[in-house]
This record gives sequence, structure tokens and C-alpha cells, in this order.
Amino acid sequence: MPPLSAPITAVTVYPQQARITRRGRVDVADGPRAVFAGLPVTLTADSVRVTGSGPARIVGVDVRTERHTEPADAALRELAERRRAAQDAVAAAEDEVTAATVRIELLTGLARRSGGSFAKALASGDAEPGRVAEVTGALGTQLSEAFGEKRARAARLDRLREELAALDRRIGEHTTESEKDSTSVVVELEPTAESGEAELELSYVVHGASWEPGYDIRVGESGVAVASFGLVSQHTGEDWPECALALSTARPATAVAVPEPRPWFLDRAREVRPLAAYGGAAPAAPGGFEMNAASARMPHPVAEAEQGTTAMTYRVTRPVEIPSGAQEHRTALARLEFPAELGYVTAPVLALEASLRATVVNTSEHTLRAGRASVFHGTEFVGSTHVEVWAPGEELELALGVDDRIRVERELVRRTAGKATLSGQRRREAEYRTTITNHGPAEAAITVLDQAPVSRDDAITVRDVRTTPDPAETTQLGEFTWRLRIAPGASSVLTLGYRVDVAKGVEITGWRE
Repeated sequence: MPPLSAPITAVTVYPQQARITRRGRVDVADGPRAVFAGLPVTLTADSVRVTGSGPARIVGVDVRTERHTEPADAALRELAERRRAAQDAVAAAEDEVTAATVRIELLTGLARRSGGSFAKALASGDAEPGRVAEVTGALGTQLSEAFGEKRARAARLDRLREELAALDRRIGEHTTESEKDSTSVVVELEPTAESGEAELELSYVVHGASWEPGYDIRVGESGVAVASFGLVSQHTGEDWPECALALSTARPATAVAVPEPRPWFLDRAREVRPLAAYGGAAPAAPGGFEMNAASARMPHPVAEAEQGTTAMTYRVTRPVEIPSGAQEHRTALARLEFPAELGYVTAPVLALEASLRATVVNTSEHTLRAGRASVFHGTEFVGSTHVEVWAPGEELELALGVDDRIRVERELVRRTAGKATLSGQRRREAEYRTTITNHGPAEAAITVLDQAPVSRDDAITVRDVRTTPDPAETTQLGEFTWRLRIAPGASSVLTLGYRVDVAKGVEITGWRE
């Protein structure tokens, strides 16, 4: 019988794969077999499922792949070979991006856990400040390298996908439908009536598709609006027409199993003899089948979010068309409103400027995946950033740029370099004064960060650290935090001073003038 007319009606995109759903009708009087033809050869045979409803039972499902011989055209053969190599390169690059993401998540979690552990160890005297600074510096360096590595690998993946799409277009121009490799799913039916139509639904998982989250974050005086969207790329070889689209955070695996230890045997080494050739029956055809009517789902604004046991699925409410070769097709997922606390932060020891900062708490039930974000302050574009996994109840800080209406001045008001004492020690003293003025129209909440030196050698001692006014927070690493509220047109003055004693014959490094 002729192939079944079964267009794509739904697509669920995973981070590295997609599940395709097709539906078609067959008249049971035409014969006991229905064929879904022209499917991509990259589909995973184990993922094939057929369901249906109507006057028939499904008694068998067979997956068949038809591959044609190499084309006679030498140029087309070369393109086909280049296409296979490009597909392998894209798959490898996708794995590299995933590995880089996992490394960033691992380092970020390690940094958060070690921060609390180091603070407790310093407070109890169980850790050396120098060692803590060394470890935290190493973690920061590794995180910076990991972000750079992910950006480079993501850029390489984009280039490889563009090259693959270009090859697909060139091959399509030279290949007829009868020459293309394809997969078919043959469904064996047993009619339960002499006539009537049965509706069949086919689903399968195919490689060459992926999606990444992205965000538009708009900060206003009353709060923060987060618009999340999915960036879908697909190079599956089949165009997705306007159909129901869902984006899922699940990661279907080729093999799923819970690892369990097995007995660990030691034995005498014995001579290894070659095995005789093995012959046996062909494996059973993959695919499962059951008779169920497809259930209708009610649409919801923007996207319907479904939280599963381990993954979140967003179902887009309008049909979406995504052709093969599409690169980062943007699809809206959700719009969330969060309260925000606006304030300024400045570190005069590094830069004489104050940056506006929004502190936002995720008050929704959504866990937002890591992704890049465009940040807006009102209607003004501030810049782009990378948002880590943002769980419900978790706090996020957003930098909104420098505000020149908050003026910061820092000056060295006292500096001495004493001669050696009778014990041979040399003494250095310094005192800094920081003045912060609010030229804005409203009261400003300003966080000021400063620091005193921390010794990493017993021959160098930091003494007599003086601050005015008292800071809100002080750490064992010489870090000080003040939280100020400055009225329009008013100023606040902070001072920080300290003394450093250096043993005889010791040269000091790292001193700042």
C-alpha cells in the first residue's frame, strides 16, 4: 500500500535531541499494513512508539532504514562525505559544550560550599588567611577559564552548525527524493471491523536538534520582569512545519540504568582462546505499541510549564515552524515578575565609581536554567551577562552600570615609613579617606567595599587597623563592608588606616601606595 500521509504535529526539543510526533489516518479496508515513510536516518530506533485509535489493533512495528549506494557524481560523493564529517564534528562540539557547562556548575557549587567552610575555619583559627586567599584565588581563576572555554566552544559549535546547514543546502540542490537515504516504520494492523478509519500516531527521537535558554531582564523602580525564551537549533534533515512545540530540560539517554557494584573476582590468569563464530536469530524489531486516543491539552498564555520528577517541560501555546538548518530560533516561554532591591556598590580601592545593582529573589516556582541574558534598566540596554542556575528562593545580583551622579573620591591622607627600631623591625603606616557624594534626586543606598592588607608571612605583621565609622561586616581576609544611606546633596566620609611591621632583613612585596 502507498505510504501513509502523516505530517509532523508535535515536537519536543531536549537539550541535545528532539522527539517528533506524526499523525495520519488509514482505511482498514486498504490492507493490514501502514507505512510511515521518508523519516530521517538519524532517528533512534529504540525510541519508536506507535499508538492509535479506531477499528483495528496494532500487532507489530518494524523499523527499516534504506540506504542508497554512493552517487555516481564525484562532487556529490565528496559533499556527502563532508556532510558525515561535519555531523560528527557537530556532535563532538555539543558534547564539549555540555562538558564545559558541567565544569562551571561544579566549580560554582564548590566555590559556594568552600566560602562558608573557610569563613568558619578562619573564625575558629583553623585556617591560615594566606592559604584561604590562595585557594579562593585559584577557584576564581579556574571559573574564569571555564567561562572562557565555554564561550569559545559555543562559538565553534555555532560555526560548525552553519557549515553543516550550508552542506545540507548544497546536497539538497543536487539530490532527488528517490536518491536520499531514509527510514520507514511499518505498522502491522489487525482490523476489528470490515471498514472504517484508524488514526495512528508515531513518535521517535532524532539527533541533530537542541535548545538553550535565554533571558531578557528588565529592571524598573518597582521590580524586575524576567522574560525567558528558548533558542532552538535543528539540523535533523526534516523541516518542522507549524505544530505544537515543547522544550524540555530532560536528557534522554541511549541506555538508562542505576549503577550497582558487582562482585569483584580475582582469578588465575589463563590462556585466551579465540571464540567460534556466533550465529543466531535476528533481534526483535524495536518499538512499542498500544491503543490509546491522543489526549488534547488546553493552551495557556506564553507557555505551559510542567514540572516533572527530574525535568521541566515548556509547551508553547501557538504552532511554531522551524525548518532544518534553523539556528537559534527564538520561542517565548514565560514572563515572571520579581521584587527587586536597588542600590549602589563601590570599591574605591579598585575604581572611583559607583555601579547600580539590583538584588532579585526568585519568588516563583520555576528553576531557571543557566543561560545568557540581556539586561535592561527601564528601556535602556545595559549589557549582556550569564545567569547561572536560578532556583526558587535563590538571590541574584544584577549589575546595571555606572551612575555618575554618585561621586566617589579616595585619597591617601597619611603615610609614614619608619626606620628600623632597636629590634630591627621597620614600620609602615597608611590612612585613606573616602568621600561619597550623592548628586541624585533621591536618597541612595550605597555599599562600600575596602580592604586592609593580609600577611602571608610570620615576619610581616599587620597591626592597628582603624576604621571610621565601624563597618557593617569584617572578614579575616581584611575585607570591610559599609552600608550607607546618603540623602540627595549629602556626603559621607569613611577612613581606613593600618600599620605594618616588617622584621629585620625582610623585603616586603605587594605594598600599595
